[in-house]
Amino acid sequence: MLAYERTGSGEPLLLIHGIAHRRQAWAQVVERLAGEFEVITVDLPGHGESPAFELAGRTVREAVTHELNALREELGIERPHVVGNSLGGLLALEMADAGHARSVTALSPAGFWVNDLDYLYVRGLFTGIQALARPLAPVAGTVLRSKVARTVAMGCFFAHPDRIDPATAAADTANMVASREGIKTFFTSAYRYPGATRSDVPTTVAWASRDLTLLPYQAIVAERRLPHATHRWLAGCGHVPMNDDPDLVAGVIRETARAQQAQQA
Repeated sequence: MLAYERTGSGEPLLLIHGIAHRRQAWAQVVERLAGEFEVITVDLPGHGESPAFELAGRTVREAVTHELNALREELGIERPHVVGNSLGGLLALEMADAGHARSVTALSPAGFWVNDLDYLYVRGLFTGIQALARPLAPVAGTVLRSKVARTVAMGCFFAHPDRIDPATAAADTANMVASREGIKTFFTSAYRYPGATRSDVPTTVAWASRDLTLLPYQAIVAERRLPHATHRWLAGCGHVPMNDDPDLVAGVIRETARAQQAQQA
């Protein structure tokens, strides 16, 4: 079973992090939304405190879908609002297509490659970051106290890495190293998003304007494949916008959830 935390009360809101990250990525957003929603944060397979990612003869898509469905059943939640960043954004969109989401907020979602070079760039980027993280992890608690060091180590993910708490940065680095097998498994396929199969779920695709991981021109592909969605920019944010501007991110999530609530009224 995937590791998770539940906080707050209200309609269920599931938050899914991206590849190489962990559920604590959402901490500042949870603080802002737990008064309105029951917020569930989860560690993806092979990440954080979740078990190793075992395909057992399944595709990556099949395996991760099974794990997320098992989590919903464990929690007794049929259709939460779903929010995801990067790979988590792609998974959120697929949950909507399967009828398992009330609303979806996808933050710089994966799967909207313009061509194979986009995918190869991302895979190469993570390979390089992991190579940096392995020797850094044992001394990260000391080295990452420096704003300059955090900028060098994490600038590809955040527009403002200097704002990240040093202890959080060190823990994220350790998670990057510990999750290497899970990361490798997720990168066994290009994992594209073909396009929505249903348009009755309120959906927002919010792309970070300073994204250096999934480059912002992929937002154009997302607009073509998701014509029913609301498309917007997260100004001044990097690929993981929850740290750069948690107020903005929480506001976008809130607006999307309220669109669903208005639809049901």
